[in-house]
Amino acid sequence: MKSKVYFTKEITPETLVKMYEALGFQLKGKVAVKISTGELGGHNYLKPELIKDLVNKLDATIVECNTAYAGKRNTTEEHEKTIKAHGFYDIANVDIMDRDGSMEIPVKGGKHLKVNYVGKNLANYDAIMMLSHFKGHAMGGFGGALKNMSIGVASSAGKAWIHTAGKTTKPEELWNFLPEQNAFLESMAEADKAVMDYMNNNIVYINVMNNLSVDCDCDSNPENPCMEDIGILASLDPVALDEACLDLIYNSNDKGRDHFVERVERQNGRYITVYAEELGIGSREYELINI
Repeated sequence: MKSKVYFTKEITPETLVKMYEALGFQLKGKVAVKISTGELGGHNYLKPELIKDLVNKLDATIVECNTAYAGKRNTTEEHEKTIKAHGFYDIANVDIMDRDGSMEIPVKGGKHLKVNYVGKNLANYDAIMMLSHFKGHAMGGFGGALKNMSIGVASSAGKAWIHTAGKTTKPEELWNFLPEQNAFLESMAEADKAVMDYMNNNIVYINVMNNLSVDCDCDSNPENPCMEDIGILASLDPVALDEACLDLIYNSNDKGRDHFVERVERQNGRYITVYAEELGIGSREYELINI
């Protein structure tokens, strides 16, 4: 059966709320909104003024985890400064989930990971809105719902664990243990499954396709967007959601399309949706519904 993916070309605070409502799935209890707060110096991340209405509607806490690379988000103290500078504390409470370390959760059916290390404070939440800025990525090829749920929810130690396909949890050792590309992509998908299982699928997914740079929001000096904004997509299936976003890129007549596709294919980025489907996370078959 095809998964439903909802789509609108309009990118506004109001349509962001409308896309959540279109899913017909109410997030209950203590709700987390997982975003990337963006590296200091970067400017393509989802802005507070865009997401404020949705976060307030859910009475949610914005959540993040520290990075595994040197920068302005690799310690809680520096990350808090960046979050403040980017204005997120002005719209909601923000929880850096690994401020007190990691929590180990099981990975079922993984080839590389048997456990996943997520921010310890994930245990405090009943449901998650996975609110992702869709863009390119230097290591993953692209970043969307699957990356936000795997690398994004992982603690700093967990990020090193995923990036090395289960070789180390020490960020300082990450670059010494990089695996072949497909093993990294498979490890991301395995971490996704762990988070979904742990949250008992109380997760909804929204991808915002604006500021479409080939570089991630983790880049402090990203390349300027190479494509025009496309819209907002929402689904209960993260595989279908990322697949639909990729198809919109691949089928685009935008002059920057080839540059973006080159970034995805250089890293074999689409393979993550293939392996995620094999793990039972979701389906690459979808029905696109215009809102």
